[in-house]
Amino acid sequence: MSKLSQLFTRASTGLDAPLVTIEVHISRGLPGFSIVGLPEGAVRESKDRVRSAIMTSQFEFPKGRITVSLAPANLPKSGGRYDLPIAIGLLLASKQIESKIKLDSFECYGELGLDGSLRPTEGLLPAVIAACKAKHPLIVPEEESNQYALASKAVVYPCHHLLQVCAFLSGRCDVDKLSYNLTDTQPIYNLDFSQVKGQHHAKRTLEIAASGGHNLLLIGPPGAGKTMLAERLPSIMPPLESNKALECASIYSIANKTLDLTQLKVRSFRSPHHSSSAVALVGGGSTPKPGEISLAHEGVLFLDELPEFPRSVLEVLRQPLESGVIHLSRAAQQVSFPANFQLIAAMNPCPCGFYGDGTAKCHCTEDQISRYKNKISGPLLDRIDMVLTVPPLPKEILLKQDTQNVENSKTIRERVIKAQHIQIQRQGKSNDKLAPDKIEKIINLTQDNKQLLSKMIDKLHLSARAYHRILKVACTIADLEGSEAVNKSHLIEAIGYRRFEN
Repeated sequence: MSKLSQLFTRASTGLDAPLVTIEVHISRGLPGFSIVGLPEGAVRESKDRVRSAIMTSQFEFPKGRITVSLAPANLPKSGGRYDLPIAIGLLLASKQIESKIKLDSFECYGELGLDGSLRPTEGLLPAVIAACKAKHPLIVPEEESNQYALASKAVVYPCHHLLQVCAFLSGRCDVDKLSYNLTDTQPIYNLDFSQVKGQHHAKRTLEIAASGGHNLLLIGPPGAGKTMLAERLPSIMPPLESNKALECASIYSIANKTLDLTQLKVRSFRSPHHSSSAVALVGGGSTPKPGEISLAHEGVLFLDELPEFPRSVLEVLRQPLESGVIHLSRAAQQVSFPANFQLIAAMNPCPCGFYGDGTAKCHCTEDQISRYKNKISGPLLDRIDMVLTVPPLPKEILLKQDTQNVENSKTIRERVIKAQHIQIQRQGKSNDKLAPDKIEKIINLTQDNKQLLSKMIDKLHLSARAYHRILKVACTIADLEGSEAVNKSHLIEAIGYRRFEN
């Protein structure tokens, strides 16, 4: 007589987590164990993990022909998350346990150790969020389980062993539900602008960039503080809202990155090495995983030594910079990951790094400097809103030890939040996301301002995109000052940030 059981779990397809029905059928015949439904290597190997886990947990492994179906059949299944529901399905089908809980609403996840212990697997947070929306309770591995309670109103039961899961389903023991309130989480900043001596103009520029979400290129000699300034940009950016923090946490979960619950609302800062490949930046693989631009979602992507990156690698950034999303197409599946990042780049003024620096002599020829700068393509530079020269720090400021009057990140962040609030109230988005027709409706140019811009277009050979980016930066400067109109001084400052063209 054949026996059948049914449980539910979820697969991983980008940030989506489609429902998977696991059916376990035990029939008479020659002993065998087959898994159908497009299982990949780790899923096919689960039969050995499940067999050992059941036997070491003092259960009897069912005899007969075992067929495990993972539906829908056309959806690729990967990872070890299916071990637990397969094992529970086998025990239910063989009548070794009887569930007192209605399993048509429960979902199970977890990789099994050979001793029956439950281990976490990558990418479970999107599945937890999807299950929460469907109002399904979940059984998850106890290790690293705090992240699964981030989803609002999620009913999560963490377990550490197959025996504990069986006892819970049979009603012989209780498992405490997880609880975590993401709304009450306060961001903790480890870096602060008060730690940076001098560089007031650079701090002002970063404040403008944070207020409007503008991309920025820092040019300066080694040791001028470019990296130090960029690393502190997240400390002046507004904390993430709960829904955005949850989205970023889901990306980290898929990439199998450790989540620090104290840093959930702090915007991410990613700084890949210049030897990184295009796949490392945008993501990919046979089973597509998020890259650095997605890990920097709603945060900062910092590219130090920008000309040292291969040009082909930098060119892949052009489309995500405009759209805020990356689409990856592979033979097995097509996925999309969010990539709404703010690009901050840094470079030296020349190959040796000391061009224009009075403290050292530059030995680079004009031809070498030109080739060095030409490593960055015009279309990519066109997508950078602001370019700033960071001078070396004078020794008088370097030796100064009085930091009492130095402005801290909290004070700057309050101004940034106020400017962003003005933008949200006016147009529902930050200035960098404005379409060209919208920005021209917001800014009413006087005749004098039109003449000024006309001269700059001719002098700097500005493209239409660069022209509109100047208007966006000028609008952000006006918002920081609380000015309803964009005046000439705002435009002049915004034009000053297009120095690379000069």
